[in-house]
Amino acid sequence: MARAGPSRTQRSQRAPQPSQSQSQRPVRGSRRAAVEEDEDENAGDDDDQDVDINGSQARLADADAELDRKASDLVRFALFMEQKRTLIRREDINKKVLASNSRSFNPVFERAQKLLKKTFAMELVELQSRNYREQDHVVAGDDLQEARNATGIKKKTAAAGSKTYILRSVLDPVIIEEAARTDERLYEEQIADSQEDGDDDDDDMPRSYGCIISWSTTDQLGALGVLHVILAFILVSGRSMTDLDLRAHLKRLGLTSNESISMNAQSTHKSLPIDTYLGQLMKQGYIDRVKLGDTKAAGGKRSRAPAATQANPDEIQAFEWHWGHRSYSEIGEQAIATFVAEFMIERNRDDDAEDDDEDGTTTRGRGKGRTRGENGGGDKKLKNVYGAIERAAGGNLSDVK
Repeated sequence: MARAGPSRTQRSQRAPQPSQSQSQRPVRGSRRAAVEEDEDENAGDDDDQDVDINGSQARLADADAELDRKASDLVRFALFMEQKRTLIRREDINKKVLASNSRSFNPVFERAQKLLKKTFAMELVELQSRNYREQDHVVAGDDLQEARNATGIKKKTAAAGSKTYILRSVLDPVIIEEAARTDERLYEEQIADSQEDGDDDDDDMPRSYGCIISWSTTDQLGALGVLHVILAFILVSGRSMTDLDLRAHLKRLGLTSNESISMNAQSTHKSLPIDTYLGQLMKQGYIDRVKLGDTKAAGGKRSRAPAATQANPDEIQAFEWHWGHRSYSEIGEQAIATFVAEFMIERNRDDDAEDDDEDGTTTRGRGKGRTRGENGGGDKKLKNVYGAIERAAGGNLSDVK
């Protein structure tokens, strides 16, 4: 008789049970899978971080390139304005260079300064405000200043900057002086070349100076000389001069209101009337014209016109002339005083030499001895004349600011 086999329930009960080690195998596999998933997630995070770093570096590179472009635009704008001797105002920089990003003025300005100094040996200089300049002219020994120092009362300081700029050379004055010195051999060669080319009769061609600097193709020498003379008149008159006095001095030099100042080929006009030239100097910031009785130049409020002018509108208003803020930053009082002192000493020396030539050989010997003495005491004479100019100006003379 066939033996009955085990039932399904019995077979399931008799099925071998997995050991403890066998039961842990799936757990180890799940842990390994979890670790691999974590590594994949970490690798994904690293990729995201690399993308973020690369993106930030790209943004920094773009921002740096934008600064370079804006700095180059500012350099071109400054050179263009300086060619016409036009004042560079910060609002014009914001409008024409920076556009809507005016907050980047400082970094763009600093980068443009480095480019100007390295490439053109020039720099942008902010002009001093008129009120600050007038305060700076107050002598320390003034009674009012001494009273303030004694009582401890501090004078309200005006803002130094005017948010107006000019381009100024950073070359050492010694280098400029040597570059402007005439070399006889070079001068003779330039004269010979001009004669071979037949340029003697052409007034528009540059003149030969025998030096590195070609003055005829740069500045207007005649107009520049008149400017220095006007600044000298104002300086030795106590830093201010009435319009009548200035006209009288210019008339003695042959520059009446009907006369014109010649310009070279670089100018759009061959000549400018003296009144037009004075107006141009005012626009360029070299000189200022102030109504008599107007205290605005000294930092106060604008006063009313004199009663005589109010009663008679046709009466010519009286004015006085002052240095402009550009002259203080580009030329300087010390340079003008030195220019006047050297001119006066050289002129006296030439007059003495002419007297010696007229007196003949006997007095020429005395003249030579006197010239040697003058050469020995030339520095002393220059110092004395410079001191006299400083006293006439009414105080210490300032250098370029």
